[in-house]
Amino acid sequence: MGEESHVPTVAELARGQVAPGAKLAYQPYWWEAAPRPPSSAALPNEADVVIVGSGFTGLSAALTLLRRGRSAVVLERGVPGFGASTRNGGQIGSGNQKFRVKTLIALRGQRKAEALLREGVEMLAYIGQLVETEKIDCHFSRCGRFRAAVRPEHYEAMARDMEDLKRIAGVESFMVPRAEQRTEIGSDVFFGGSVLPGDATLHPGLYHAGLMQRIADAGGHVIGNAAAEAISHTDTGFTVRTPLGEITCRNVVIATNGHTDGLVPELGRRIVPIGSGLIATGEIGEAVFSGLLPKDRAYGNTNRVFYYFRTAPGERRIIWGGRAGRLAADTSPKAFRHLARDMLHVFPALSEVPVTHVWDGRIGYTYDEVPHLGRTARGVHYAIGYCGTGVSRATYFGHKIALQVLGDAGGRTAFDDLAFPSFPVHSVAKQAVPVVETWYRIRDAANI
Repeated sequence: MGEESHVPTVAELARGQVAPGAKLAYQPYWWEAAPRPPSSAALPNEADVVIVGSGFTGLSAALTLLRRGRSAVVLERGVPGFGASTRNGGQIGSGNQKFRVKTLIALRGQRKAEALLREGVEMLAYIGQLVETEKIDCHFSRCGRFRAAVRPEHYEAMARDMEDLKRIAGVESFMVPRAEQRTEIGSDVFFGGSVLPGDATLHPGLYHAGLMQRIADAGGHVIGNAAAEAISHTDTGFTVRTPLGEITCRNVVIATNGHTDGLVPELGRRIVPIGSGLIATGEIGEAVFSGLLPKDRAYGNTNRVFYYFRTAPGERRIIWGGRAGRLAADTSPKAFRHLARDMLHVFPALSEVPVTHVWDGRIGYTYDEVPHLGRTARGVHYAIGYCGTGVSRATYFGHKIALQVLGDAGGRTAFDDLAFPSFPVHSVAKQAVPVVETWYRIRDAANI
């Protein structure tokens, strides 16, 4: 068999032994069912609202505006949906996703923490309602999430945290001790875990394509190869300059998350992009596959540099993701070795299973590790900074920022009055990401 026809295995990728020219797709698995559409639309001269960024935030905002009788134009630097919205793992969480409940209370106070946690539950509910109302076929499933404890003390901490989450936000959960964890996952490397039965998954490529179609049906425009190069004030609103010309509007919404740059400097200083990578296996034999993920949930673990995984909808494939430690697109198989190694650590039986796709993307991180929405001093609206939990948050924040643009009281959120801190030394923070990630990996490995 020639090198060019060889599909590498998980073990080969883990060892970095992928031959040049091997049959390995360096693009999201999700694009197989939802290819990125070319864009040839002309730029209108004007619109009520111009939205910068064609991810879930931008599309959700546009759809809300269109459904309320406003005209909306979404501008995208490249191909619409090329960024994180079609590159993520398609996992949707509820409640507190970044902090333990007690930590959030210590940081924000009891009342604000409770409001933030309850709104986290609303985010999950909103995306489910939107998929149903708009009839978007994207394999949305309330399959639940199993979060595996990497150490015994993590299990005990999770148990207490789940109790707090139930008490404050009404989020249902249950604990699975190590002796029973094979009912949830076919691996013995963990020390039990928690299950959030209301959490969900979807196919992010099909979800994005469905939003795009609903916007087109409602008369909106999503225009690719139309980077917003400058935003200037006018007597009636703004003018946005693009390579395709200028467009005037009443309002501008920045929805760029991990691709936020210097277009609006005060936002660029508040976001650091972090790389995230994923791999997809080929078909796994039924005899092996049936014992790996018996409940077909979303899965993750308690490491600082955690990994997450799930099955591909309707197929015996596994999608596995984690931090990448870099920003630039890297088509070297070595950039994905750590994901294959993590997979083999959990599931040694997958050693000879083929890997068909590898890809990466950008997460937008904030200094305080919470997302933010609002309006700058110059009147530009924004919704950014999802810190790796953006499927439901971006959809929800897009809807809310659109309502805020309209002056609708329904746009109020518990996040509105949160200070949005800048990174103390933004350029250094960006460069430090790989170093910090490596240090966290060492601490995870050493159980520090």
